[in-house]
This record gives sequence, structure tokens and C-alpha cells, in this order.
Amino acid sequence: MNASDVLIESLMDWGVEVIFGLPGDGINGIMESLRTHQDRIRFIQVRHEEAAAFMACGYAKHTGKLGVCLATSGPGGIHLLNGLYDAKLDNQPVLAITGLQFHDLIGTYTQQDVALDKLFMDVALYNERIMGATHVESVVDLACRTATAYRGVAHITFPVDFQEEELKSRDRSKRNVPHHSSDVSARSARLPNHADLERAADILNRGKKVAILAGRGALDATDELEQTAELLGAPIIKALLGKAAVPDDSPYTTGGIGLLGTKPSQEAMEDCDTIFIVGSSFPYIEFMPKPDQAKGVQIELDPKRIGLRFPVEVGLVGDSRNTLRELIPLLRRKEDRGFLSAAQAGMKDWWQVMEKRATRRDKPMKPQVVAWELGKALRDDAIVSCDSGTIATWWARQVLAKRGQMHTLSGNLATMAPGLPYTIAAQVAYPKRQCVAFVGDGGFSMLMADFVTAVKYKLPIKVVIIKNNTLGQIKWEQMVFLGNPEFGVDLHPIDFAEFAHACGGVGFTVEDPADCANTMQEFLNAPGPAVLQAVVDPLEPPLPPKVNAQQALHFAESLARGEPNRSKIALTAFSDKVREII
Repeated sequence: MNASDVLIESLMDWGVEVIFGLPGDGINGIMESLRTHQDRIRFIQVRHEEAAAFMACGYAKHTGKLGVCLATSGPGGIHLLNGLYDAKLDNQPVLAITGLQFHDLIGTYTQQDVALDKLFMDVALYNERIMGATHVESVVDLACRTATAYRGVAHITFPVDFQEEELKSRDRSKRNVPHHSSDVSARSARLPNHADLERAADILNRGKKVAILAGRGALDATDELEQTAELLGAPIIKALLGKAAVPDDSPYTTGGIGLLGTKPSQEAMEDCDTIFIVGSSFPYIEFMPKPDQAKGVQIELDPKRIGLRFPVEVGLVGDSRNTLRELIPLLRRKEDRGFLSAAQAGMKDWWQVMEKRATRRDKPMKPQVVAWELGKALRDDAIVSCDSGTIATWWARQVLAKRGQMHTLSGNLATMAPGLPYTIAAQVAYPKRQCVAFVGDGGFSMLMADFVTAVKYKLPIKVVIIKNNTLGQIKWEQMVFLGNPEFGVDLHPIDFAEFAHACGGVGFTVEDPADCANTMQEFLNAPGPAVLQAVVDPLEPPLPPKVNAQQALHFAESLARGEPNRSKIALTAFSDKVREII
């Protein structure tokens, strides 16, 4: 047995079933061990290492298990960084394994001589260089334990000559006892103390207008969230990563928050006297209640995040579901349902506006039409991965989350391009479930080569591409936040349907909103990997739920300062507002 065999067998002991990566001469020893162990562990070859890191992150998000990615020395390892930062900022357990050059040439300007352990110092919670075959087992155990226990990134980098070093007992140092480390994963009950629960219940029981903000940490607490909302008469407002925490047809939710959120959510935040944050570090503080406006209670697994966005009176350190189960018996049902009723009435009006926007028959087709038809057609077991940009607005508002579905995107990093890799990872993890990417043309084109990865491994993923030939989010930010005309955001068109055919998949195109529903069904029912390019209006603005005076002023300034599409944009924005009113 050599050092690479120890690595792979140790990973299998930790329950690792799949590794995403790209071969290279800096990891050939590891690749050989993967070849000889391929009956017990799967290697998914990607076309870009960044995609491998995104797949590891997506795998972790969708399964809760350790995601693993592999890259060669130098540039291969460097390419992993964006996906690893995605995992770091969204607290996902990911292990990155990279190669290094020959151990006695490191630091001598040899080819691909990049000290990846130094490069990864910021992104990784655990970060270590292998020093020989007898070093591997204990390092792998600690890396896997750290990533899973602390929900973050671990990194192991492995000199290429050590990868083939035979494991010999005589090479051990005298203090390195064989098999002294363990592959046992330990979990705590993750419950706050009872005194804190009582203090939290007292604040929540005294609140007249309680709003619940639920995030990614509440995804496994759907029933408990709804029970809490019923007792407190509280609307459930969802951060983007918490989209699936409760289904969108729940009578308790007002949907999303922030620029991509809903008007009732924003109004609930503005009017509440108590905020109950459950498993969320939603970063946009300006959408939270003012500090002197409301009392606060927070459930959070990571103690250092208590009070991070709002000065809460009580922090409950623990798992959201278990903590809510302990808290619910201490809560009293509020007789006054006015706050929740007002939110529910607001949501009834909001959904009417959303449906109007999503059922328009204007040409060019509106992106909301595509999102709406996708949401209606998705199976109850669907796993939907979105990308960053204006695409996230349409996903947040028009793709309704159903009970039993999973929905995610890049949260705190908000990077472009993970939609496709996340979906590939989801299909690897759940071969029988419907796995769909909902992406923009800008984000998809960054890593589009990995569509062929789905073809190669016969993964029946479905990719919906909103094609507007522009970097939409950047365009609107230039206009609405800075008051500048759009610049540098136009994209040269790509025929993504033909691209899908070239890769060996299936491609569809829809431009007419009258055809969207039928084309969507045909696309979702197609065997194997498929792409649907939906050609939409590039001038449809992703308006915030409530436009403030400064945003309106900047928008007007951008039109006055020479915005090239000012006439059409002004007409579109005006038409949308008129439709809202009538």
C-alpha cells in the first residue's frame, strides 16, 4: 500500500463516495489509486477545476455530506479557489485535495511551484501539507473531521513523489503510533440551555408584532417553523438560502427579503416590534429592523454569528429544528392575529401582481414567464440550482418552492457560474430526482463546457437558460445604484440549443410566450441532459419590492446621461408600474 492508497481508503472510511476533479501530472499517484479503487469510490471528471469545487460545494449543500474535489499542482489548485470560497461563505463541508511538486524541489522555482498550502490559508479551516506516507492517515482524519464538524473547507496538498511512497512501519517516527486517529464523526445534541430558552420565550410571548426570518439553517425545520408561526401569529420571511425552509404556498410565509424579496416581507420588517432570526446570517443589514425598533431572538449553530446582523437580546446556540422543538412548548398562542393577517393580505395582492407579470404575452418574452412556467411544471422532488444575477430575482419571485423540493444558489459569495455544477452534483447524489439549473446566459457561458460532463456520465439534468445577451444585474446596478448609463455589459449571442446538440445533449428554444408552457413540458420530459434557451426581453428591470427616492433619482440620472436604451427602458418600467396599479 502506498500513500495515495492510504488517502483514498481513509476517505472511504469517512463515507466519501464521489470525488470531482480533473487529472494532472501533479496528482497522478492519486489518480492511479482512484483507478484501482473505482469499484468503491467514483471519480467524476470535469472540464474545469472551478466546476469541480462548485460540484463539491453543491454536493454538500444538497446532501449534508462532505463534498470532495481534486486538482493538480499549480494552476489546477488555483482554479479551485472560487468554488471553495463559495463553500466557506455558505458554511459547507468541503475537502480540497491538491498536488505539489517533488518535495525536494519546492521553493526552487520549478515548474508549477505554487505553495498551495499558503495560498489556501484564508479559505481553509484546516490546511496541511503531506510529509510522507505515514503522515496521511491522521491528516485525512483531521481534515474530514474539521470540515464536517465546523462546516467549512479543509485542504490537503500532496507532493507528487510522496503520493507513490510505500507505507512502511520503519519509516514512522517513534511517536507516530499506527492508526492512532479515528474516522468516527461525533455530533452534539446542539441545544441551548433552558434558561436561555425561557428568556427567549418571554420576549417572543410579549411581542405584539413578531416577524420570523428563516435562512439556510432552518431548511430541516419546516414543520417547526410553521408551528412557531401559528403560535406567534408571525409571518415567515425567507432569506434566499432559506427559500425551501417553508413552501411558498404556506399561509405563514411572505417569501423573500431584500432587493429580490417581496413587498409584504419588507413591510413586515418595517413594522415588527420583535424579530426572531432562525438559522440566517442574511447580510443586507439595511433590510433588517432598526436596532431601536424591535427586540430580537436568534437561533444560530455558530456562536460567533449571534448578534451579527441585529443586536438580539437572546442568542440560542443550537440546531434550528431541535431548538424550536424545545422552545415551542414555552410559547403562548397569540389571540391577536392582526400582524399575520395583514401580511397574508399583502401576499394575496403580491401574488396577483407576480402572476400578472408572469402571464403577459408581450414580445420579446418576459423572463418572469419562463420562471413561472418552470415553477408550475417542476416535480415535487425537484432540486433547483440557481445562478447569480437578475436570474436570481426571477427564481426568488416566480419559481414557487413546493414542499419536498430543494432550492439553492451561491449565497454570501453570490458568484456567477455555480448553477450548472450544482445541478450536476445534485444528479450524481440523487440519480432518480429531477435536477434543474435555472441560469442566465452570462453565468452559464462561464462554465458551459461542463454540460458535456453531464452527457459523458449520462446525467439527465435540465438547464433553463434565460437568454437576454446582457449582464443584466450589472447593467441595472450601474443605472439604479450609480446613476450611470450601462457600459460593458452586452454579450455576443450564443446559440445554446445548438451547443447542447454539439455536446451530445438535447437543445430547445422558446421565444414566444404562447409556446412557453408546452415547450417547457417537452424539455423537462426529454431523456438525458437537455438545455432550454429562453430568449427574453433584455430591458425588463428586476425592480426592488419598494423603490426608494435615491434609486428613482439614480435611475432618472442614468437615462438623462445617455443610457443607450433609455426610451425603451423608461417605457418598460412605466408599463410595469401601470400594470401593478391596475
